[in-house]
Amino acid sequence: ALDFLFKFLVIGSAGTGKSCLLHQFIENKFKQDSNHTIGVEFGSRVVNVAGKTVKLQIWDTAGQERFRSVTRSYYRGAAGALLVYDITSRETYNALTNWLTDARTLASPNIVIILCGNKKDLDADREVTFLEASRFAQENELIFLETSALTGENVEEGFLKCARIILNKIDSGELDPERMGSGIQYGDASLRQLRQPRGTTTQNKQQCNC
Repeated sequence: ALDFLFKFLVIGSAGTGKSCLLHQFIENKFKQDSNHTIGVEFGSRVVNVAGKTVKLQIWDTAGQERFRSVTRSYYRGAAGALLVYDITSRETYNALTNWLTDARTLASPNIVIILCGNKKDLDADREVTFLEASRFAQENELIFLETSALTGENVEEGFLKCARIILNKIDSGELDPERMGSGIQYGDASLRQLRQPRGTTTQNKQQCNC
């Protein structure tokens, strides 16, 4: 039984390896023939995080400018995001601020974002240092990882870290799954708990914050 469903986004400039990251996470292998994503693609996977069973529903968005208006409509109500740049391309790194603004404005100011410096396996061609990106992450309150969709390094860790932070924020009361557009839905297991009688009142809580 599921405890929660979280809506995730994968965002960032074209060619940074967003679809390959998602494919590696869902299929556990590298996507060889990856073309530019047209519009939006979808993948999901059930994970166990901090003793909870969570289904991650992940929207992989096109990075190309011409799809910007389409992809922006998917931002609404996302609980978490992987913001991806390519460590061998300063241009994709320089665009991060714009992607970040979009995510926080269109999805939610509370969206949990993991910054992923992808293509870690191409270290010889690196244009962005680990230190520079980790400073950017710190200044913008992001968690930072360097990933490789090719080898799988840190890919799972990125998604799981994001889910773990969201769970912590639910526990602390900082995130309310009941709020419209939170990007969080209760799964069957949580709904059963919520329906338990408390004192004399029975709480029937069922909602969908799609």
